[in-house]
Amino acid sequence: MDTRRLILVLIFTFSSFMLWESWQKYNQPKPLANGAPSAAAGSAAPQPSATLQATSPAAVGGAPTAPAAVGETFGIQTDLVNATISAVGGDIVHLDLLNYKEHDSQDKTFALLDAKHHYAMQSGLIGDGMPTHRTIFRRVDGPSKLADGADELKVRLEATAPNGAEVAKILTFRRGSYLVDVAWEIDNKGDKPLATHAYYQLQRDSVAPEGETMMVSTFTGPAVYTETDKYQKVSFDDIGAGKAKFTKTANDGWLAMVQHYFVSAFVPKENTPREYYMRKVDGQNLYQAGVIVPVAEIAPGAKGGTSVNLYAGPQEQDTLKKLAPGLDLVVDYGWLTVVAAPIFWALQAIYKLVGNWGWAIVVLTVILKLIFFPLSAASYKSMAKMRVLTPRLMQLKERYADDKQRLNQEMMKLYQTEKVNPLGGCLPILVQIPVFIALYWVLLGAVEMRGAPWILWIHDLAAPDPFYILPIIMMISMFVQTKLNPTPPDPIQAKVMMMMPLIFGFMFFWFPAGLVLYWVVNNILSIAQQWQITRMIEAGGKAANDAKA
Repeated sequence: MDTRRLILVLIFTFSSFMLWESWQKYNQPKPLANGAPSAAAGSAAPQPSATLQATSPAAVGGAPTAPAAVGETFGIQTDLVNATISAVGGDIVHLDLLNYKEHDSQDKTFALLDAKHHYAMQSGLIGDGMPTHRTIFRRVDGPSKLADGADELKVRLEATAPNGAEVAKILTFRRGSYLVDVAWEIDNKGDKPLATHAYYQLQRDSVAPEGETMMVSTFTGPAVYTETDKYQKVSFDDIGAGKAKFTKTANDGWLAMVQHYFVSAFVPKENTPREYYMRKVDGQNLYQAGVIVPVAEIAPGAKGGTSVNLYAGPQEQDTLKKLAPGLDLVVDYGWLTVVAAPIFWALQAIYKLVGNWGWAIVVLTVILKLIFFPLSAASYKSMAKMRVLTPRLMQLKERYADDKQRLNQEMMKLYQTEKVNPLGGCLPILVQIPVFIALYWVLLGAVEMRGAPWILWIHDLAAPDPFYILPIIMMISMFVQTKLNPTPPDPIQAKVMMMMPLIFGFMFFWFPAGLVLYWVVNNILSIAQQWQITRMIEAGGKAANDAKA
C-alpha cells in the first residue's frame, strides 16, 4: 500500500467513525414529556444484599411500596447554584449552575438536574417502614438563600416513621462549592434497636444532553469507581437488558451519572461498606443508579445517622481530584488517558500565562509542532521526493502499461536508486496520531472551553463557529496541503484527494470552535514547513529529472 492509499484509508476510517457517532446520536430515544420530576411508578426503594445486611446486627425489612406522591417544592440559592427541592423524598429535582449558560441560549442558566430529562437526586432509608424517596417530608423553617458572609446553608426536612422514629434529612450547601452533604438523622423513640440502611440514587433518562454538535457525541450514563476495578462506565442499554457489569460491593469508591462537561456523583466516606446498584424503571425510559450504605444500629432512645457527599457540577479536573480518588476520570479520554492527561496539564499551564483558552490552544499547537518537527520534516521530505519523482513514475507507467510485474520492478528500482521510501511520508505521521487524537479528546472534553471566548466572533470555544469562518479557513488550508502533496498517478485517487477538503470542511462546520482552531493552526504551520522543504527538494531534483528523463 503506497502513501496516498494509506492516507485515504485513514481519512475514510475517521469519517466513518464520525458518521457512526452521528447516526447513534440521531437515533437515540427522545426526552420524556416535561413535567415535575417525581418518583416513577415501580421505583420502590432498593434492597441491600445479604452481604451488606450482615454489617448490621438486626435484620432489615423491606419498605412498603406506595403510590407516587405529589408535594410542594421550594427553592434554595447559593453563590454557585439555584436548587429546587421537593417535599417528596426531600430530593433535589432541579439544579441550575449559575456560572454556566445553555448552549443554545446565553440568556438561560444551564440546568444539570432538570424535569426535561427527569434527572433528579433521590435518597431514602430502607427497612421497618422508614422514609424513602416517595415519602412526604415537612420542611423546618430556615433561610432559603446563602447569607452574606455565611459559609454554608442547611436545609432540614423531617418525617415520622410508622415505628415512631423521628427522621430528619439535612442538605448542606457550601459557598464556592458544588458539593452538597446529604445527611440522615434518626431518633429511635421505640423500645427496640433500630437497624436500617440509607440509599442514594441518581435518576435520569437515557437521552444525551443538549448542546452537543451533530458530529460530536460523548458518553452519557452511570459510572462506578473502586480501587480494585477502577473506572467502569455502564451503558443504559446494558442496564435495560440486565447485562450491566460493574463492581457491586466495595469499601471504597463512588457512583456517578456522567454527561458531556458535567457530572453528579455520590461519594460515601472511605472504609465504609457499600453496595452499588443500577436498574431500569419498568415501562419507562428512566434509569436509576445508586449506592446503599449501612447505618449503625441505633439503641432505643438513642440517635444515629449517616451522610454522603453529593457533587453536582462541572468536570473541573483539579476539583474532582481533591474530592475522591479517580473522580477526575469522568473526563474520559479512554485508552489515551496516559497521553491526554499531560497535554491538558500543559494546556492549563499555558492558559495561566496567556489568560485566554483560545490563545492557549494556539501556543500548545505551536509547541507540539516544534516537538514533532523532526518527524514532520522527514515526512515532508519523503513526500517532496515523491513529488519530484512523479514525472518519471508516470513515464514508467506509460512505458510498461501492459506489464504490471515489470512496472513494479522498475518502480522499486527507481526508489532504491533515488533512496526514496514510498511509505516514508506516512510512518512519521502514524507516530504522531495518538498525540493528536489525545489532544482532540482534551479539547472536546475540557469544560473550561465551555463559554470561553477567543477573539472577535468566537465567543464560545465549545460551540461551533457561528459564521463558519474557521471551517472555511481549514478547507482552504487542506486544499493547499493537497496541492503540495505528490499527485496520485491514479486519476480516481487524485479526485478523491481533492474532494477531502470539502468533505472534512463540511464535517467541521459542527465541530467545537476550539477543535477547529487547533486544526487550522496545525495546518498553517504544516503548510509553511512543507512548502519550504518541497521548494528545497524540487530545486535540487529538477536538474536530475531533466538529465534522467
